[in-house]
Amino acid sequence: MTEPRDSSFAGRTAWARRVETPLREFLRTETGSAAILLVATIAALVWANVDLRSYEALWGTRLSVRLADSGVAMDLRHWVNSGLMTFFFLVVGMEARREFDMGELRERRRLLLPVVAGVGGMIVPIAIYLLLNGGDPSAKGWGAAMSTDTAFALGMLALIASRFPSRVHTYMLTVTVVDDLVALLVIAAFYSEHVRFPALLAAAAFFAVILLVKSAGVRQGLVYVVFGAAAWVALLKSGVEPVVIGLALGLLTYASPAARGDLERATDLFRLFREQPTAELARSASVGLARAISPNHRLLQIYHPWTSYVIVPLFALSNAGIAINGDFLARAVTSPITLGIVLAYVAGKPIGIVGATWLVTRLSRGRVRPPIGWGAVTAGGTIAGIGFTVSLLIATLAFRGQQLEEAKFGILAAAVCASILTWVVARVTSVLSPQRRARALFGTAESIIDLAAPVDPDRDHLRGPESALVTLVEYGDFECPYCGQAEPVVRELLAGFGDLRYVWRHLPLHDVHPHAQLAAEAAEAAAEQGAFWEMHDMLLEHQGDLRVPDLVAYAEQIGLNADRFRDDLESHVGAPRIIEDLDSADLSGVSGTPTFFINGRRHNGAYDIATLSAAVRAAKARAYLTA
Repeated sequence: MTEPRDSSFAGRTAWARRVETPLREFLRTETGSAAILLVATIAALVWANVDLRSYEALWGTRLSVRLADSGVAMDLRHWVNSGLMTFFFLVVGMEARREFDMGELRERRRLLLPVVAGVGGMIVPIAIYLLLNGGDPSAKGWGAAMSTDTAFALGMLALIASRFPSRVHTYMLTVTVVDDLVALLVIAAFYSEHVRFPALLAAAAFFAVILLVKSAGVRQGLVYVVFGAAAWVALLKSGVEPVVIGLALGLLTYASPAARGDLERATDLFRLFREQPTAELARSASVGLARAISPNHRLLQIYHPWTSYVIVPLFALSNAGIAINGDFLARAVTSPITLGIVLAYVAGKPIGIVGATWLVTRLSRGRVRPPIGWGAVTAGGTIAGIGFTVSLLIATLAFRGQQLEEAKFGILAAAVCASILTWVVARVTSVLSPQRRARALFGTAESIIDLAAPVDPDRDHLRGPESALVTLVEYGDFECPYCGQAEPVVRELLAGFGDLRYVWRHLPLHDVHPHAQLAAEAAEAAAEQGAFWEMHDMLLEHQGDLRVPDLVAYAEQIGLNADRFRDDLESHVGAPRIIEDLDSADLSGVSGTPTFFINGRRHNGAYDIATLSAAVRAAKARAYLTA
């Protein structure tokens, strides 16, 4: 396609509207919750050392919930550990399902690496722990030395290594999801009390009912709450750790992008309510809006902040308190439990994760490689040495008294050492030469391609050098105000990056913008005369005036044959091309505008100049290394 006659890209925008995505919300929540978790841990330590008696008295308080002659009675600490933490593992399960449905693991060939890395990052720490505790009664606590705290680790990684690319967090999330799943299986298989099979069969029956209800398409949350609670009580009575039901329910909660058809139906329902605001139509519009978003996204938005900001810090407050004095420190630093946990996390985690990743890469002869560089993999391995939530949970199941205190101290010490070691890795990476640093952070593996229809220079409208290393694709709507606000950003990017080409594809949201389809056809009618970009610029500058007389006037202003333009517009010459763009948008999971793809990978984040520039630089570095 031809370049526009005026190739200058002037203007600057101060607009920085945030475009939220599930992964971005997740990582931001984890970063904030890490600080709260740290405060809760310090508070527990201070409380236990100032007044241990009141600390133990509060969390040892019995709380009973009874219905007729049946009920559940536990102390507050167990209500937190076995009750509230069920919601934490519900979120873990939903995170795992999201990664399988929409994340890095949606390409099943990529499943091998995080699975092996996650398992390797557990086997090596367990081996180190057993090496120091084998043959002793303390060997039963091996499970406390294997699991990474996803929230704490990702939060600390963002604080310590803030210059690392976001893909490091994504990769670590996929590894720790495997870690969490295996840890829950370990809890269920090795750290449950004497199993009572009648109650276990009852739990299985309740879960079977949940599966039947789900297969029948029932979406009322109350149904799942009732049967989920019944399964939780049955598991508790059976002696199996009941948090497992949270993980199972989370794995059942599918994730998917919002379909354009569902969004259009939601728009129609809201328009009906706007015309006739009755209670019945309000409920219908509310249900339609909710159904346009997958259950996974809706429930994560509800539960993830609660688990990160309330439940996990409350768990830390109730479990991390240990009285530290000279005698305790002298005993702990020589305790095989403490030493086993510290060495397992600080040495075993990075050795296991990095070693397993290297082994898979080597055995596959490079066909399977990490999506990040080896410096980033190493930092991920060291930060994985923060094992807090699940480790404390398993420690409370495996130990009592003095041994439990030593295990808690080892877990806390390992978290501090792992954070320091990660900082060292980040510092070493930062002093490398630019080329070596890029390779250490980004690696050379091919990225997942989200864009279903590859860019075709013979078909697509291109702006910038055809052979550029980086391609920025925008699905846009000429009547969308956010596309208009993004246009100066795109111009500035093209002016600032010589190796960038820009592609516009049509996504007219006619249910929201009544003139978007006509404007898109006007752009294609102008393209018939070699002036697509001139018309593109004119339409985005006059988004409020997109009727036929306006479009014909714009055609005359940019020097087109107005009669031919009007004929092409009336005969819908550009309609087939727009339909092709709509089809490619659907295949790529695009439902709103503007949506950007950088080198085929969907850009999830803000699209102000600073954020898009950083994304383009990262894509350029990866493209250079791959080439």
